Amino acid sequence: MAQTQRVNHQQVFLLSSKPWRENSLWLEVFSREHGRLALLARSARTRGSELRGILVPFVPLSASWFGREELKTLHRAEWLGGWPQPHGRALFSALYANELLLKLTAREDPHPLLFDELAALMRRICQNENPVAALRRFEWTLLRETGYAPDLTRDAAGRPLADDAHYRLHPERMLEETATDAPEQGGIIVPGSLLRQLVAGEFADGDALQQAVRLTRLLIDFRLPEGVASRRVLQQLQDMRRTVGA
Repeated sequence: MAQTQRVNHQQVFLLSSKPWRENSLWLEVFSREHGRLALLARSARTRGSELRGILVPFVPLSASWFGREELKTLHRAEWLGGWPQPHGRALFSALYANELLLKLTAREDPHPLLFDELAALMRRICQNENPVAALRRFEWTLLRETGYAPDLTRDAAGRPLADDAHYRLHPERMLEETATDAPEQGGIIVPGSLLRQLVAGEFADGDALQQAVRLTRLLIDFRLPEGVASRRVLQQLQDMRRTVGA
């Protein structure tokens, strides 16, 4: 019989929660050392539960759990504080990051670097700082850590990328050097300088960030053909506001 595993005082972010049976919660959390986990918070929905005000998303938590099955039992959680909850558009950015983690990461597959990028992103979002560059870094780290990122260091012929050259990026093919006016053929054409900036996580200007949005969106949407719900809801709200303001 497998021995019950006990893990104490691990940094986690709560990704989602849903009711479980009469008064418990099924939690999906992302841990720095253990990856994504399913935790059962017993009696967390009862009036006197000490977990009611602690199990909140978008802020770092300390969690302890035990169990030998895929669904572990949470036996202690502490709020580590740090920043307030996001509101408005910032809330959708935070929900978007959580949704990507739920859909693209495997359970109990640790990604410490990805956890650090998530923490940096949530800090910027919740402190009302511009999160665009942090979102691109998070998306690229997520794609790379989960094995969905293409090689952005060499082209299909094995040559190192040149900043002043242009390349056709396709989710399932190696980079091909091409002319700027060539057909995209199911991909996009981007300059080598942008690919270098994306890998480094540093962007020269707003134009580079806009191009990076197209790039990461292509790769993510290829892996999630059903779409990203949080992005879709935000787009619908923006469309409604434009209609009302027209």
